[in-house]
This record gives sequence, structure tokens and C-alpha cells, in this order.
Amino acid sequence: MLWVGLGNPGSSYAKNRHNVGFMVLDVLAHGFRFSEWRKTKSAAEASGLIGTTKIRLLKPLSYMNRSGLPVAQMAKYYDIAPEDILVFHDDIDLGAGKIRIKQGGGHGGHNGLRDIDRHIGKEYWRVRIGVGRPDGHQDVDKWVLSDFSKQEQTDWLDALLEAIPSEAMRLSEKDMAGFASRVAMRAPAPRNKKPILNGDENGL
Repeated sequence: MLWVGLGNPGSSYAKNRHNVGFMVLDVLAHGFRFSEWRKTKSAAEASGLIGTTKIRLLKPLSYMNRSGLPVAQMAKYYDIAPEDILVFHDDIDLGAGKIRIKQGGGHGGHNGLRDIDRHIGKEYWRVRIGVGRPDGHQDVDKWVLSDFSKQEQTDWLDALLEAIPSEAMRLSEKDMAGFASRVAMRAPAPRNKKPILNGDENGL
């Protein structure tokens, strides 16, 4: 299987909401003692076993809106069908901390998914990680390209990044519904939405 995390390369983007896909792959690689990341100009790759399933991890390094070609190249090289590809990505249409998984469907305006659709079609799996929308009139692009706040980390992000590796065996066995339900149980999304403020108190 090929598991892809979406994000933008470089330290200035590392803690952005848009980079939650990269964050997920990092905790998976560490938790399951995958190989060291091997970097090329267009991607970072690592591999290992989850249970008895060989998993290849891929972080496209060609920036979000050009994620599709590295995914297509790796899928072709290892002869991995779209239905054996999972893509972890941020989703502003889901409440913060919620997680959903589906196969196929639209890209919802996400530039990374749009480009992957263009290169391999739509039949891959998407693991949608809700980052919510900003309050007030803040620009959505600025929102996803800003860092998670300390409040978000405490309220849900840290727990979610612990829960996903704990239930990753279910993903490797293609128990998609079981994975989503167990992660939601281990790391429930915050019930009461609190305003996200800009400033030092928010870790931005």
C-alpha cells in the first residue's frame, strides 16, 4: 500500500494546518520504526511493515498544488493501484479534530487532491482531517498556511497524532470504518468550539 501525506516542504511550513498530512506520516514512520526518509527533489519516501502489510510512505516535496506527479510516479514504479493508495490531508469543511475516510469523490477545492485526481484519477482513499474554518473574516488561505495554535494542539491535535498510529493496523487491513470510529473514540473532537485568536497567546 502507498500512504501519502500532503503538505508543503520547508521548516517555515512545518507546523501549518495545511501540513497535517506530513505530521501524520512522521508519527507513523517513527511509531513503526520505518526506514529513514529518502529524499529526492520531488518527494520523501520511507517504508516498513504495519502488521504483515508492506506500507510505503510518501511526502510530495513539489508543493501542495503539484502533489500529483510524485504520487503517480511512485504508484507506477511499485505497481500500486489507486484503491491501495491513502492520502492524509487537511479539510476545512470538517470541524477541528474530526476525521473521516472515503474513497473517491470531489476534491472540495483542495489543491493537493485536485492535482492527484489529475494524475491518477479519483479512486484512491482520502483520510480527511478537520482543521475547521477561521472565525470572522480571516482569509481561508492564510488560515491553512498558519501554524496550529497552542489551544488546538492541546484540545485535539496531539491526541489525534497519537490515536492514528494506535489504530493504523486497521488501515493496513482496509478496515476503514473501524479505523475512523476507533480514532474518533481515542481522540474525540472538541465539543465546544472556542474562538481562535491571533497573537502570542495562541502560539502563532
